[in-house]
Amino acid sequence: MTAARRAVADLVGTDPAGVVLGSSAAVLLRRLVDAMSERWQLADEVVVSRLDENANLAPWRHAAKRIGAIVRWGEIDIETCELPAWQYENLVGPRTKAVAITAASGSVGTRPDVPTVAEFAKRVGAMVVVDASYAAPFIPLDAQALGADVVVVSAQAWGGPAVGALAFRDPEMLERLPSVSLEPNARGPARLELGPHAYPLLAGLIASIDYLAGLDDAATGSRRERLVTSLGSAKSYHAGLLQQLTTELRSLPHVMVIGDAMRRIPALAFAVAGKKAFEVADYLASQGLCAFADDGTDGVFEALGVGEVGGAVRIGLAHYSNVFEINQLVRVLEELR
Repeated sequence: MTAARRAVADLVGTDPAGVVLGSSAAVLLRRLVDAMSERWQLADEVVVSRLDENANLAPWRHAAKRIGAIVRWGEIDIETCELPAWQYENLVGPRTKAVAITAASGSVGTRPDVPTVAEFAKRVGAMVVVDASYAAPFIPLDAQALGADVVVVSAQAWGGPAVGALAFRDPEMLERLPSVSLEPNARGPARLELGPHAYPLLAGLIASIDYLAGLDDAATGSRRERLVTSLGSAKSYHAGLLQQLTTELRSLPHVMVIGDAMRRIPALAFAVAGKKAFEVADYLASQGLCAFADDGTDGVFEALGVGEVGGAVRIGLAHYSNVFEINQLVRVLEELR
């Protein structure tokens, strides 16, 4: 358990004493929001964004509805899928208790300007909770640089076991939150943990983070140093592949790439003219290519109105993806007219 806390802390750049472990990021986030909202009052505010996945929205909306708090929304640019940071200057105010934002969208790949958003939040003393699950496998993370009070990660996002974690930048924050533990004298991370841990899964969590640290054979030093080097190399490698993939897809007249954000993780979405998303995903699967169909009725795709064109197909690059696979995808989509 101690080793698992250290591994997560190395991944996100925090103190192991502030790492809370649990069965999933969604469960832990719900627990965090429940604890935070015990001290909210009627007409207090929380700021979320249209870019976030539903798992990062539902707990905040539920708590706000229960207490009578107000939910404010950061809107996305429907052309680029960017989440403009400047709007948060007006979104946060003296009644804002928390700002929840994703470090990267798993749907369209956008990486918002989290540090600027966090700066606006700090002016009013709001807690900044950053969902870094989709960003963690592809870019080096640093809670201090992000301006995050809490970083949320899920090991399943990088192929690890069913384990989630909350990493508090300042472990003392845990002592100021109401405890949800069944142990009356619980201290530190145990204040937000329930029951015994699945220790074999924690061993898998450690191994999966060690895997990320070893992506670059040239990486040396501590695990934290190796993670920064390896994920920095992965970021550069994927940037080139993603640029090629985006350019190739945009050259196909019947394919519409959704969004064009400046900063991204290697994930994107597209629609094929005259085809439903599930039809495209099924055809790609028949050709040995894995993709996911989204009907566009939830999350960021709902905000973009993607459901009106038959939904979106989501694809992502892995650490082992290569140019050959990109060419295969483009070739198959070219045939799908």
